[in-house]
Amino acid sequence: MEQRQRTQKRGESSFNVEKSRLDFPMLRRSVHGKQLVYLDNAATTQKPTQVLDRMDRFYREEYATVRRGVYGLSQEATEYCHETRKRCQTFLNASSADEIIFTKGTTEAINLLATSYGEKFLHEKDEVLVATTEHHSNIVPWQRLCEKKRAQLRVIPVNDQGEILLEEFKKLLNAQTKIVSVAHVSNALGIIHPIEEITKLAHRAGAVVVIDGAQAAAHLPIDVQRIDCDFYAFSGHKTFGPTGIGVLYGKQKWLESMDPYQGGGDMISSVTFEKITYAPPPAKFEAGTPAIAEIIGLGAALEYLEQFSFDALHAHEQRLLQAATEAIASSGKIKIIGNGQTKVGIISFVMEGIHPHDIGTILDQEGVAVRAGHHCAQPTMDRFGIPATTRISFALYNTFDDVEKLLEGMNQVKKVFGI
Repeated sequence: MEQRQRTQKRGESSFNVEKSRLDFPMLRRSVHGKQLVYLDNAATTQKPTQVLDRMDRFYREEYATVRRGVYGLSQEATEYCHETRKRCQTFLNASSADEIIFTKGTTEAINLLATSYGEKFLHEKDEVLVATTEHHSNIVPWQRLCEKKRAQLRVIPVNDQGEILLEEFKKLLNAQTKIVSVAHVSNALGIIHPIEEITKLAHRAGAVVVIDGAQAAAHLPIDVQRIDCDFYAFSGHKTFGPTGIGVLYGKQKWLESMDPYQGGGDMISSVTFEKITYAPPPAKFEAGTPAIAEIIGLGAALEYLEQFSFDALHAHEQRLLQAATEAIASSGKIKIIGNGQTKVGIISFVMEGIHPHDIGTILDQEGVAVRAGHHCAQPTMDRFGIPATTRISFALYNTFDDVEKLLEGMNQVKKVFGI
């Protein structure tokens, strides 16, 4: 009860979380007879009615293919997709909608870059830098590229709090560094990395900068012109939108100089058996029929986010983060992994003598959905000498009651294991 009073006291916020929860029908369901407490938002977010209804309306009343049709429905669908592209431009503060490429998600965006940029511009003995705490999707594509090109993948170390060591990063930069690819936010630890400083240093060394924004887009304002990164990627499904859609931002000069990622319809200007002329970006990188409904759903998700102040959302999530961090840290025999100074609402922890999968299973029985495992970040786990963690992650619809339910579930874990 004392903990509940302490956490509720921190709950004063200009952001109306109870009103926002009404937009998410999934939050009204039960799991194992308990009210669902959804704390796996770093994996994927729930979808508001505004997104669900928009996609439903498109399929029921507006469905047609895009770009090719001369009939009205097709032209309407094409315009809806263009509206989303413009909305993404505004969301990222890109200088042009033509700098926005639709992908299946962040993973495909980075694979696209490793292929279209990397295979053209990376050469033998060149170097690619990533941080220790990257998601596998920001390691494996570069690793495969380096193997193919006989280049070297080098790793930026982090300190015991999970923060990138900028002085060590500076030492790694040299004339051979061609690509620096880092996460805006660590998916396993929630640490916000200093991407502006990283970009400035990398550019000084002559490298291009790729930012994996998968864990940032729903939590932080993004301004690619201020960051000055060359590429920035995020996923729709982690931003209250559908799965199967994501965005790659790229500076126009790079998109124009890169080769296509895939071949097919819509990405060409002309084709003969002797010669292909490619369409200008973004079409050059969007071969085939796109995920039309998902693009429109992404537009609805970004429109949904636009009604909130990112400052208010950030403040709300920071209050939850602080309350949960203090409660977990003080509950005994639990160690939080990644205590950096700047974090989004992600907490990874290990509990002495209990495997994270057991914690996740018991919490599930209490209606609390969390993530347990290596979070597609095995090098991060290796850095901290652990095989896995339990991870909780907040979104705008989480409340202090959710934190309380989590703590009650943790008490059940201790009871089951007799600690």
